[in-house]
This record gives sequence, C-alpha cells and structure tokens, in this order.
Amino acid sequence: MAHWNSYGHSKVTVTLQQDQVAEIKALVDSGQVPSISRFVQHAVGVALDDMAGWGAHVAEALRQTGGPLSKGERAWADSVLGVAPRQHSAAGAGATGPGR
Repeated sequence: MAHWNSYGHSKVTVTLQQDQVAEIKALVDSGQVPSISRFVQHAVGVALDDMAGWGAHVAEALRQTGGPLSKGERAWADSVLGVAPRQHSAAGAGATGPGR
C-alpha cells in the first residue's frame, strides 16, 4: 500500500534480500549515497528508463521487420524460449514489455 505526501512522493514497503540491504547500508555509511531511500529512488528511475528504452527498441525492431509477431511466430518463439502458451484476455490486450 502506498501513502502519498504533499511533496509528490509516496511511501511504500519493499522487500529486498538481506545482503542487498547490507550493501546499500554500507554505501550510505561510506557516504557514497545519502540514504537508502535515495538509493532506491535512483534504482527505480534507472529501471524505468531501461524499460522505456527496451520498449522503444522492440517497437523499432518490429517496425523494421514488418510489424508485430503473428500467432505462429509467437508460438514458435514461446516454444524456443520454453514459455507456457499465452492466455489471452481483453484486459491484457496490447500489453508489452517483459513478461507480457
């Protein structure tokens, strides 16, 4: 659950591995990052930028190769990658990105 404040931020609970938390705390203790929150904010920003870049890269690749995959191409790719057959739903129509 997120809690919004008047500064445009929200407070959320995130579960991390203990060794990751220890590494982040060491960075804070050494002065390399100002706080755990700032480190996580930066990491989320980098991940969101990566996803946006990934989406643009896929869109450009599809444009260059004739558009979205056909059902047959998607089935072949799923079989090669070992992905279970997709369950299509109206809510998921048009979703893109990893895992979609």
